[in-house]
Amino acid sequence: MPRTVRRRRALVALLAAALLVPLTACGGDDGGKDGDADGGNRVELTVLAAASLTDVFETAGRAYRDSHPDTTVTFSFAGSQELAAQVRQGIGADVLVTADTATMDGLRADTRAPAVIARNRLVIAVEEGNPHRVDALEDLADRKLKVVLAAPQVPAGRYSARVLDAAKLTVRPVSEEPNVRAVLSKVALGEADAGLVYATDAAAEPGKVDAVAIPDERNAIASYPAAALKEAPHAKEAADFVAWLRGPEAQRILRDAGFQQP
Repeated sequence: MPRTVRRRRALVALLAAALLVPLTACGGDDGGKDGDADGGNRVELTVLAAASLTDVFETAGRAYRDSHPDTTVTFSFAGSQELAAQVRQGIGADVLVTADTATMDGLRADTRAPAVIARNRLVIAVEEGNPHRVDALEDLADRKLKVVLAAPQVPAGRYSARVLDAAKLTVRPVSEEPNVRAVLSKVALGEADAGLVYATDAAAEPGKVDAVAIPDERNAIASYPAAALKEAPHAKEAADFVAWLRGPEAQRILRDAGFQQP
């Protein structure tokens, strides 16, 4: 056989062997849930949650993974109205937690039965040291004060409007933000003098923001319902997570973060 032919056949054989390597590596049984590197089955649970739950849910997620080692929890935080839009668009998530019952009620066709897991109240967030001496809701009507509020479509915006309307106050915000954390950020960065946020949000920025309390009789109570989505990729695990949020461990974490019991 000519030497040139032998070389060509040898080269073809080497190329064929090289191509078989990635095909073999990609093989295996994919009949489980979400497979991990060592062949076990893991579930990747996706939770859509209101922005005001960012800090506490990061803590809760770690606690949940410790007691459920086969489940990885991934959170997506945004304003409740944005989360609702994602659900209506068919996002592949498992659980939804909003900052009000109205938003959740509007998604009855997409969710299992919701359960309230926590409550919250509004405070006036001001710069550390309260340099503008904001002491009450009435101070927010001062046109010299740069006030920022959550947009009317956001639960925090609706709660704020309810509180200000009940006090018969007209407040002209310099901006209306897409979620309550954006309001907090404006105050913390000195871009606004004051804003209405949840008590737990103000507590999350020690050294940057102070909180001016609003009396209970003038305040609004925010409720946080959680529900598994009907089209959840992991229906059982989604229901388990919602049940866990109502249990003693999660309730302790929420309470330590300043949330009130449901």
